[in-house]
Amino acid sequence: MKTVRFQTPGAIIAGNGCFSEVSKQIIELGKIKSILIVTSPSIVRQGFATDLLNSMTKVGIASKVISGVMREPTVQHIEELHEQLDGQVFDVFIGLGGGSVLDVTKLLAVLSTGKQMLADIIGIDRITSRGVPTILIPTTSGTGSEVTPNAIVTVPEEQLKIGVVSQHLYAAMVFVDPELTLSLPPAITAATGMDAFTHALESFISNKANPISDMFALESIRLLSKGMVEAYHNGQSLQARESMLYGSVYGGMALACSGTAAVHALAYPLGGRFNVTHGVANAMLLPHVMAFQLAAIAPRLDLAANAMGLSDKDGAEQVLQCIINWTAQLHIPQNLRDFGVTPDDIGELAIRASQVTRLLNNNPKALSITDMESIYRKLL
Repeated sequence: MKTVRFQTPGAIIAGNGCFSEVSKQIIELGKIKSILIVTSPSIVRQGFATDLLNSMTKVGIASKVISGVMREPTVQHIEELHEQLDGQVFDVFIGLGGGSVLDVTKLLAVLSTGKQMLADIIGIDRITSRGVPTILIPTTSGTGSEVTPNAIVTVPEEQLKIGVVSQHLYAAMVFVDPELTLSLPPAITAATGMDAFTHALESFISNKANPISDMFALESIRLLSKGMVEAYHNGQSLQARESMLYGSVYGGMALACSGTAAVHALAYPLGGRFNVTHGVANAMLLPHVMAFQLAAIAPRLDLAANAMGLSDKDGAEQVLQCIINWTAQLHIPQNLRDFGVTPDDIGELAIRASQVTRLLNNNPKALSITDMESIYRKLL
Protein backbone atom coordinates (compact mmCIF):
# COMPACT_ATOMS: atom_id res chain seq x y z
CA MET A 1 0.00 0.00 0.00
CA LYS A 2 1.04 3.63 -0.40
CA THR A 3 2.48 5.53 2.54
CA VAL A 4 -0.28 6.76 4.85
CA ARG A 5 -0.12 9.64 7.29
CA PHE A 6 -2.35 9.44 10.35
CA GLN A 7 -2.49 12.24 12.88
CA THR A 8 -4.89 13.04 15.67
CA PRO A 9 -5.20 15.63 18.47
CA GLY A 10 -2.55 15.82 21.16
CA ALA A 11 -4.82 14.18 23.73
CA ILE A 12 -8.36 12.80 23.74
CA ILE A 13 -10.16 12.57 27.08
CA ALA A 14 -13.35 10.54 26.77
CA GLY A 15 -16.08 9.34 29.09
CA ASN A 16 -19.35 10.31 30.70
CA GLY A 17 -18.83 13.40 32.82
CA CYS A 18 -15.31 14.17 31.56
CA PHE A 19 -16.47 17.73 30.76
CA SER A 20 -16.09 18.49 34.47
CA GLU A 21 -12.38 17.70 34.25
CA VAL A 22 -11.41 20.36 31.69
CA SER A 23 -10.09 22.81 34.28
CA LYS A 24 -7.96 20.06 35.84
CA GLN A 25 -6.59 18.63 32.62
CA ILE A 26 -5.76 22.01 31.07
CA ILE A 27 -2.57 22.22 33.13
CA GLU A 28 -1.04 19.72 30.71
CA LEU A 29 -0.80 22.60 28.24
CA GLY A 30 1.46 24.61 30.55
CA LYS A 31 0.87 27.67 32.68
CA ILE A 32 -2.49 29.03 31.55
CA LYS A 33 -3.56 32.50 32.66
CA SER A 34 -6.42 33.27 30.28
CA ILE A 35 -8.70 31.41 27.88
CA LEU A 36 -11.31 32.27 25.28
CA ILE A 37 -14.46 30.14 25.23
CA VAL A 38 -16.05 30.06 21.77
CA THR A 39 -19.62 28.79 21.71
CA SER A 40 -23.17 29.34 20.45
CA PRO A 41 -26.34 30.85 21.95
CA SER A 42 -27.93 27.42 22.43
CA ILE A 43 -24.98 26.16 24.50
CA VAL A 44 -25.17 29.27 26.65
CA ARG A 45 -28.87 28.65 27.24
CA GLN A 46 -28.16 25.10 28.35
CA GLY A 47 -25.67 26.37 30.93
CA PHE A 48 -22.63 24.48 29.63
CA ALA A 49 -20.66 27.66 28.92
CA THR A 50 -21.38 29.01 32.40
CA ASP A 51 -20.28 25.72 33.96
CA LEU A 52 -17.00 25.89 32.09
CA LEU A 53 -16.51 29.55 32.94
CA ASN A 54 -17.11 28.91 36.65
CA SER A 55 -14.73 25.94 36.72
CA MET A 56 -11.96 28.07 35.23
CA THR A 57 -12.58 30.84 37.74
CA LYS A 58 -12.14 28.35 40.57
CA VAL A 59 -8.64 27.46 39.40
CA GLY A 60 -7.64 31.07 38.83
CA ILE A 61 -7.89 31.19 35.03
CA ALA A 62 -9.42 34.32 33.52
CA SER A 63 -12.01 33.57 30.86
CA LYS A 64 -13.92 35.40 28.16
CA VAL A 65 -16.89 34.00 26.25
CA ILE A 66 -17.81 34.66 22.62
CA SER A 67 -21.22 33.09 22.12
CA GLY A 68 -22.44 34.40 18.79
CA VAL A 69 -21.24 31.66 16.46
CA MET A 70 -23.78 31.07 13.71
CA ARG A 71 -24.54 27.78 11.98
CA GLU A 72 -22.74 27.32 8.67
CA PRO A 73 -20.43 30.34 9.35
CA THR A 74 -19.48 32.65 6.52
CA VAL A 75 -16.14 34.32 5.91
CA GLN A 76 -17.59 37.67 6.98
CA HIS A 77 -19.01 36.20 10.19
CA ILE A 78 -15.68 34.69 11.19
CA GLU A 79 -13.88 37.94 10.49
CA GLU A 80 -16.40 39.83 12.62
CA LEU A 81 -15.84 37.42 15.51
CA HIS A 82 -12.10 37.92 15.14
CA GLU A 83 -12.58 41.68 15.33
CA GLN A 84 -14.46 41.23 18.61
CA LEU A 85 -11.25 39.98 20.19
CA ASP A 86 -9.82 43.46 19.68
CA GLY A 87 -6.27 42.24 19.95
CA GLN A 88 -6.76 40.49 23.29
CA VAL A 89 -4.27 37.70 23.96
CA PHE A 90 -5.35 34.28 25.23
CA ASP A 91 -3.27 31.24 26.11
CA VAL A 92 -5.89 28.73 24.97
CA PHE A 93 -9.01 28.80 22.82
CA ILE A 94 -11.79 26.41 23.90
CA GLY A 95 -14.48 25.46 21.39
CA LEU A 96 -17.67 24.21 23.04
CA GLY A 97 -20.46 23.27 20.66
CA GLY A 98 -21.31 21.70 17.34
CA GLY A 99 -19.18 21.50 14.22
CA SER A 100 -19.54 25.15 13.26
CA VAL A 101 -18.33 26.26 16.70
CA LEU A 102 -15.36 23.90 16.58
CA ASP A 103 -14.41 25.03 13.06
CA VAL A 104 -14.61 28.69 14.03
CA THR A 105 -12.50 28.05 17.12
CA LYS A 106 -9.74 26.51 15.03
CA LEU A 107 -9.73 29.45 12.64
CA LEU A 108 -9.85 32.14 15.34
CA ALA A 109 -6.90 30.47 17.07
CA VAL A 110 -4.87 30.87 13.87
CA LEU A 111 -6.08 34.38 13.08
CA SER A 112 -5.30 35.59 16.61
CA THR A 113 -1.57 35.25 15.96
CA GLY A 114 -1.83 38.07 13.44
CA LYS A 115 0.35 36.24 10.95
CA GLN A 116 -2.31 35.54 8.33
CA MET A 117 -5.73 36.77 7.27
CA LEU A 118 -8.66 34.42 6.68
CA ALA A 119 -8.50 34.93 2.92
CA ASP A 120 -4.88 33.75 3.01
CA ILE A 121 -5.61 30.37 4.58
CA ILE A 122 -8.71 29.15 2.73
CA GLY A 123 -7.69 26.03 0.85
CA ILE A 124 -5.26 23.21 1.46
CA ASP A 125 -2.02 23.59 3.45
CA ARG A 126 -2.00 27.37 3.35
CA ILE A 127 -1.55 27.92 7.10
CA THR A 128 2.11 28.67 7.73
CA SER A 129 2.28 28.07 11.48
CA ARG A 130 0.23 26.73 14.37
CA GLY A 131 -2.09 29.14 16.14
CA VAL A 132 -2.96 29.40 19.82
CA PRO A 133 -3.54 25.90 21.31
CA THR A 134 -7.14 24.73 21.16
CA ILE A 135 -9.33 22.51 23.31
CA LEU A 136 -12.36 21.20 21.42
CA ILE A 137 -15.47 19.87 23.13
CA PRO A 138 -18.22 18.56 20.81
CA THR A 139 -21.85 18.81 21.89
CA THR A 140 -23.26 17.13 18.77
CA SER A 141 -22.52 13.76 17.19
CA GLY A 142 -21.89 14.69 13.61
CA THR A 143 -18.95 16.55 12.14
CA GLY A 144 -16.05 14.90 13.93
CA SER A 145 -14.37 18.31 13.62
CA GLU A 146 -12.76 17.87 17.02
CA VAL A 147 -10.37 15.26 15.57
CA THR A 148 -9.81 16.57 12.03
CA PRO A 149 -7.46 19.13 10.46
CA ASN A 150 -10.40 20.72 8.62
CA ALA A 151 -12.58 23.79 9.05
CA ILE A 152 -15.43 24.59 6.66
CA VAL A 153 -16.43 28.15 5.74
CA THR A 154 -19.28 29.39 3.58
CA VAL A 155 -18.30 31.78 0.80
CA PRO A 156 -21.59 33.42 -0.29
CA GLU A 157 -20.17 35.14 -3.37
CA GLU A 158 -19.08 31.76 -4.71
CA GLN A 159 -22.29 30.06 -3.46
CA LEU A 160 -20.12 27.33 -2.01
CA LYS A 161 -18.61 25.93 1.15
CA ILE A 162 -14.83 25.67 1.08
CA GLY A 163 -12.49 23.81 3.36
CA VAL A 164 -9.50 25.11 5.25
CA VAL A 165 -7.27 22.04 5.62
CA SER A 166 -4.00 22.06 7.54
CA GLN A 167 -2.10 19.89 10.00
CA HIS A 168 -1.85 23.08 12.07
CA LEU A 169 -5.58 22.88 12.85
CA TYR A 170 -5.38 19.76 15.02
CA ALA A 171 -6.48 20.43 18.59
CA ALA A 172 -4.11 20.20 21.52
CA MET A 173 -6.79 18.45 23.56
CA VAL A 174 -10.28 17.03 22.98
CA PHE A 175 -13.00 16.13 25.50
CA VAL A 176 -15.60 13.60 24.36
CA ASP A 177 -18.48 13.55 26.84
CA PRO A 178 -21.72 11.83 25.70
CA GLU A 179 -23.66 13.51 28.51
CA LEU A 180 -23.34 16.83 26.66
CA THR A 181 -25.42 15.41 23.81
CA LEU A 182 -28.41 14.19 25.84
CA SER A 183 -30.42 17.36 25.19
CA LEU A 184 -29.96 17.42 21.41
CA PRO A 185 -33.34 17.85 19.67
CA PRO A 186 -34.41 15.00 17.37
CA ALA A 187 -33.92 17.00 14.15
CA ILE A 188 -30.33 17.88 15.03
CA THR A 189 -29.69 14.33 16.22
CA ALA A 190 -30.86 13.06 12.82
CA ALA A 191 -28.92 15.55 10.69
CA THR A 192 -25.67 15.26 12.60
CA GLY A 193 -25.95 11.49 12.84
CA MET A 194 -26.38 11.12 9.08
CA ASP A 195 -23.48 13.52 8.59
CA ALA A 196 -21.27 11.29 10.72
CA PHE A 197 -22.43 8.16 8.90
CA THR A 198 -21.65 9.82 5.56
CA HIS A 199 -18.15 10.62 6.79
CA ALA A 200 -17.58 7.00 7.72
CA LEU A 201 -19.06 5.44 4.59
CA GLU A 202 -17.38 7.86 2.17
CA SER A 203 -14.05 7.41 3.92
CA PHE A 204 -14.48 3.66 3.54
CA ILE A 205 -15.15 3.77 -0.23
CA SER A 206 -12.72 6.65 -0.92
CA ASN A 207 -9.87 6.20 -3.38
CA LYS A 208 -7.59 7.07 -0.45
CA ALA A 209 -9.05 4.45 1.90
CA ASN A 210 -6.35 2.49 3.72
CA PRO A 211 -6.08 -0.01 6.60
CA ILE A 212 -5.94 2.75 9.21
CA SER A 213 -8.95 4.69 7.91
CA ASP A 214 -10.84 1.42 7.35
CA MET A 215 -10.48 0.49 11.01
CA PHE A 216 -12.03 3.74 12.18
CA ALA A 217 -14.63 3.86 9.40
CA LEU A 218 -16.00 0.38 10.06
CA GLU A 219 -16.23 0.94 13.80
CA SER A 220 -17.94 4.27 13.15
CA ILE A 221 -20.42 2.56 10.82
CA ARG A 222 -21.11 -0.12 13.42
CA LEU A 223 -21.69 2.33 16.28
CA LEU A 224 -23.81 4.76 14.31
CA SER A 225 -25.96 1.97 12.90
CA LYS A 226 -26.49 0.74 16.43
CA GLY A 227 -27.40 4.05 18.05
CA MET A 228 -28.77 6.55 15.52
CA VAL A 229 -32.46 5.64 15.33
CA GLU A 230 -32.61 4.95 19.07
CA ALA A 231 -31.03 8.32 19.90
CA TYR A 232 -33.55 10.03 17.61
CA HIS A 233 -36.56 8.44 19.30
CA ASN A 234 -35.14 8.27 22.83
CA GLY A 235 -32.74 11.15 23.30
CA GLN A 236 -32.18 10.38 26.97
CA SER A 237 -30.67 6.98 26.22
CA LEU A 238 -27.08 7.43 27.31
CA GLN A 239 -26.09 4.18 25.62
CA ALA A 240 -27.43 5.42 22.29
CA ARG A 241 -25.75 8.79 22.78
CA GLU A 242 -22.44 7.06 23.52
CA SER A 243 -22.69 5.08 20.29
CA MET A 244 -23.47 8.24 18.37
CA LEU A 245 -20.70 10.39 19.79
CA TYR A 246 -17.95 7.79 19.62
CA GLY A 247 -19.15 6.86 16.14
CA SER A 248 -18.85 10.51 15.15
CA VAL A 249 -15.32 10.75 16.56
CA TYR A 250 -14.20 7.61 14.73
CA GLY A 251 -15.79 8.90 11.54
CA GLY A 252 -13.77 12.10 11.91
CA MET A 253 -10.60 10.08 12.35
CA ALA A 254 -11.43 8.07 9.22
CA LEU A 255 -12.03 11.13 7.06
CA ALA A 256 -8.88 12.81 8.39
CA CYS A 257 -6.92 9.81 7.10
CA SER A 258 -8.68 9.10 3.80
CA GLY A 259 -11.16 11.89 3.04
CA THR A 260 -14.77 12.16 1.96
CA ALA A 261 -15.90 12.18 -1.66
CA ALA A 262 -18.70 13.08 -4.07
CA VAL A 263 -21.56 13.23 -1.55
CA HIS A 264 -19.82 16.07 0.24
CA ALA A 265 -18.84 17.75 -3.02
CA LEU A 266 -22.48 17.87 -4.14
CA ALA A 267 -23.62 18.94 -0.67
CA TYR A 268 -21.42 22.03 -0.49
CA PRO A 269 -23.27 24.16 -3.08
CA LEU A 270 -26.61 23.22 -1.50
CA GLY A 271 -25.38 24.73 1.74
CA GLY A 272 -23.58 27.64 0.12
CA ARG A 273 -26.51 28.80 -2.02
CA PHE A 274 -29.68 27.45 -0.41
CA ASN A 275 -28.60 27.13 3.23
CA VAL A 276 -29.39 23.42 3.35
CA THR A 277 -27.93 22.15 6.63
CA HIS A 278 -24.82 20.13 5.87
CA GLY A 279 -26.02 16.92 7.52
CA VAL A 280 -29.39 17.12 5.77
CA ALA A 281 -27.72 17.70 2.39
CA ASN A 282 -25.46 14.70 2.92
CA ALA A 283 -28.36 12.49 3.99
CA MET A 284 -30.42 13.47 0.94
CA LEU A 285 -27.58 12.82 -1.49
CA LEU A 286 -26.02 9.73 0.08
CA PRO A 287 -28.21 6.93 -1.35
CA HIS A 288 -28.28 8.48 -4.82
CA VAL A 289 -24.51 8.97 -5.08
CA MET A 290 -23.90 5.45 -3.77
CA ALA A 291 -26.42 4.00 -6.25
CA PHE A 292 -24.69 5.87 -9.10
CA GLN A 293 -21.43 4.06 -8.41
CA LEU A 294 -22.77 0.80 -6.97
CA ALA A 295 -20.88 -1.46 -9.36
CA ALA A 296 -17.57 0.16 -8.40
CA ILE A 297 -18.09 -0.01 -4.63
CA ALA A 298 -20.23 -3.13 -4.10
CA PRO A 299 -17.45 -5.18 -2.44
CA ARG A 300 -16.81 -2.37 0.04
CA LEU A 301 -20.52 -1.95 0.74
CA ASP A 302 -20.76 -5.68 1.43
CA LEU A 303 -18.21 -5.17 4.22
CA ALA A 304 -20.12 -2.13 5.46
CA ALA A 305 -23.29 -4.21 5.52
CA ASN A 306 -21.64 -6.65 7.88
CA ALA A 307 -20.64 -3.79 10.21
CA MET A 308 -24.24 -2.54 10.09
CA GLY A 309 -25.57 -5.92 11.18
CA LEU A 310 -27.23 -6.61 7.83
CA SER A 311 -27.40 -9.90 5.97
CA ASP A 312 -24.41 -11.01 3.93
CA LYS A 313 -26.71 -11.65 0.98
CA ASP A 314 -26.95 -8.69 -1.40
CA GLY A 315 -25.11 -6.58 1.18
CA ALA A 316 -24.55 -3.55 -1.05
CA GLU A 317 -28.23 -3.24 -1.96
CA GLN A 318 -29.16 -3.69 1.69
CA VAL A 319 -26.91 -0.80 2.69
CA LEU A 320 -28.67 1.50 0.23
CA GLN A 321 -32.10 0.37 1.40
CA CYS A 322 -31.10 0.83 5.04
CA ILE A 323 -30.00 4.42 4.35
CA ILE A 324 -33.31 5.12 2.62
CA ASN A 325 -35.18 3.62 5.58
CA TRP A 326 -33.19 5.74 8.02
CA THR A 327 -33.97 8.97 6.20
CA ALA A 328 -37.68 8.09 6.44
CA GLN A 329 -37.50 7.15 10.13
CA LEU A 330 -35.46 10.26 10.94
CA HIS A 331 -37.76 12.51 8.89
CA ILE A 332 -34.94 13.84 6.73
CA PRO A 333 -36.36 16.06 3.94
CA GLN A 334 -36.23 14.42 0.52
CA ASN A 335 -37.25 17.25 -1.81
CA LEU A 336 -34.92 20.11 -2.65
CA ARG A 337 -37.94 22.18 -3.65
CA ASP A 338 -38.59 22.58 0.07
CA PHE A 339 -35.40 24.67 0.19
CA GLY A 340 -36.22 26.79 -2.84
CA VAL A 341 -34.34 24.77 -5.44
CA THR A 342 -35.94 24.72 -8.89
CA PRO A 343 -35.08 22.78 -12.07
CA ASP A 344 -33.46 25.96 -13.41
CA ASP A 345 -30.91 25.84 -10.57
CA ILE A 346 -29.63 22.33 -11.33
CA GLY A 347 -27.04 23.35 -13.92
CA GLU A 348 -25.42 25.94 -11.68
CA LEU A 349 -25.40 23.56 -8.71
CA ALA A 350 -23.58 20.95 -10.78
CA ILE A 351 -21.01 23.49 -11.97
CA ARG A 352 -20.34 24.59 -8.38
CA ALA A 353 -20.03 20.99 -7.21
CA SER A 354 -17.59 20.22 -10.02
CA GLN A 355 -15.22 22.80 -8.56
CA VAL A 356 -14.79 20.78 -5.35
CA THR A 357 -12.03 18.70 -6.91
CA ARG A 358 -10.40 18.02 -3.52
CA LEU A 359 -13.28 15.65 -2.76
CA LEU A 360 -14.30 14.54 -6.25
CA ASN A 361 -10.82 13.15 -6.79
CA ASN A 362 -11.47 10.79 -3.88
CA ASN A 363 -14.56 9.30 -5.51
CA PRO A 364 -14.25 5.76 -6.93
CA LYS A 365 -16.27 6.65 -10.04
CA ALA A 366 -15.79 9.95 -11.86
CA LEU A 367 -18.83 12.20 -12.18
CA SER A 368 -19.49 14.40 -15.18
CA ILE A 369 -21.53 17.58 -14.98
CA THR A 370 -24.41 15.60 -16.52
CA ASP A 371 -24.08 12.92 -13.84
CA MET A 372 -24.27 15.53 -11.11
CA GLU A 373 -27.29 17.15 -12.68
CA SER A 374 -29.01 13.77 -12.82
CA ILE A 375 -28.37 13.15 -9.12
CA TYR A 376 -29.70 16.57 -8.12
CA ARG A 377 -32.84 16.01 -10.24
CA LYS A 378 -33.64 12.85 -8.31
CA LEU A 379 -34.26 15.13 -5.31
CA LEU A 380 -36.76 17.41 -7.04
